[in-house]
Amino acid sequence: MVKSGNKAKRGGGLSASPSHLIHRALQLALDIYAEETGPDGLTQRQFAVLEAVSHKSGLTQTDLVRATGIDRSTLADLVARMTTKGLLERERSVIDARAKAVRLSETGQAALEAARPRVEAADKRIMALLPKGKRDGFLELLGELAGEADAAPVKAKAEAKAAKKAARELKKAEKLARKASKGDKPEKALKADKPAKTAKLKLVEPV
Repeated sequence: MVKSGNKAKRGGGLSASPSHLIHRALQLALDIYAEETGPDGLTQRQFAVLEAVSHKSGLTQTDLVRATGIDRSTLADLVARMTTKGLLERERSVIDARAKAVRLSETGQAALEAARPRVEAADKRIMALLPKGKRDGFLELLGELAGEADAAPVKAKAEAKAAKKAARELKKAEKLARKASKGDKPEKALKADKPAKTAKLKLVEPV
């Protein structure tokens, strides 16, 4: 059984590092999950995929990435292995003929129903480690972090698009500035060392 450790003393170093503390919390959560589901149970990611598909059949890989937060390459390999195990079935997407959609097989449905009470037990154990008054707030904070993670790709794409637009505008402004500077140049001054042409006078001899 996993035992909760003493409260980390606030200070510097790792005890003040959100990334480190979240990683530690994740390790604890996964240990509890593994204890409740057993060595032959669904992994946390397998459960997430089956749960997402159970709510809406015919999800594409892109849909599953959004629903589970699993990166695209990992998800593609995961779905392939779950299909081989008979947990999922692939079919042509009715929305996009180029994409493959997945749905639960009978084996996958049975595995999901067997896993749900175990996952619920794991969740209860994790939440029991916190004071009752902090549990709702803890879930809200986790939800906000997950929301930021989901929005990150969209934000990154928008920022990249804005950066490209700004670069184009800057290039355009520089081009206009160069063009304007050429037009404002004064006409070439006459060379000082070149004597002005004088009209030739016709000499007339005196009578």
